Amino acid sequence: MGIGKLLSMKFLFDLFPVVLFFIFYKIYDIYIATAVLMLATYSQILLLRLFKKKIEKILIFTAIVITVFGGMTLFFQNNVFIMWKPSIIYWAFGLTILIADKLYKKNLVQLSLGSQVKLEKKYWQNLSWSTALFFIFLGFLNIYIAQNFNEDTWVNFKLFGMTAILFIYIILITLYISKVNKN
Repeated sequence: MGIGKLLSMKFLFDLFPVVLFFIFYKIYDIYIATAVLMLATYSQILLLRLFKKKIEKILIFTAIVITVFGGMTLFFQNNVFIMWKPSIIYWAFGLTILIADKLYKKNLVQLSLGSQVKLEKKYWQNLSWSTALFFIFLGFLNIYIAQNFNEDTWVNFKLFGMTAILFIYIILITLYISKVNKN
């Protein structure tokens, strides 16, 4: 199986809970959708365990955040908690990249892509900082949409807008890598 097909399958697997959240939101409401999101995330972990695949730390962290914020959403019957969940995750990603870089001298972007891409240290540093700032920006953008638009707009933005923005960022960093690799 080619790398492109594997990446596509992983992307779809990762997006599975969000798509189910969207579908159940459209059919029922945000509370049913939140419960489905939680179950779908736990199902991902269970499937990976059953097939003896590696369970990434990001998925475990996401499951914890979904459990806490999804649980509060269901317990208090307040959609604000689930609407904050993406921001918490994005900010944690951004801060983790920055903290690993500054305190531990580890470039997490290089660690995740370094086996496939060879770049000079300064370019890895640029990618690390831009990725951290990008995730922090996404967190604030999510909160802006959640606070200034209705719930339905936020749900649509969460699936379609955030996915599109992430794709655009991936394209931009791919172009950046191609450009600096030619130099």
